[in-house]
Amino acid sequence: MKPLRLLLALSLLTSVGCHPGPVLDTGPKPPAVGGTIAGIVSTDGNAAVPSRQVTAINTETGARFDATTGTNGGYTLKVPEGTYRLDVELRPGEKLVKQPGETRINRSDLDPQRHFVITAGREP
Repeated sequence: MKPLRLLLALSLLTSVGCHPGPVLDTGPKPPAVGGTIAGIVSTDGNAAVPSRQVTAINTETGARFDATTGTNGGYTLKVPEGTYRLDVELRPGEKLVKQPGETRINRSDLDPQRHFVITAGREP
């Protein structure tokens, strides 16, 4: 009977040794990502506009999420659920020809083609 007791004891120790123990709450967690906003910033001549900051501002909370456009003028922002106003960094003499309207993001949404078009010339 001793081999059976030994086997049961080892089985019990093995299962207890593999249990990770209680899960502890380590503090506040980052907000859950609701979805993604993406688009391209270009000039009215279709040239990509790299290195520009694009900001999504939650219209209810004022929370801000920033991204910088890549070499192709593209940007991607991961944001919690909500409604957002999108802004792009302009340089002196530039103005927007096209700007996306408010964007509503739900869970797991991908809202692409939120494009900006900037005039590259100076205002008269």
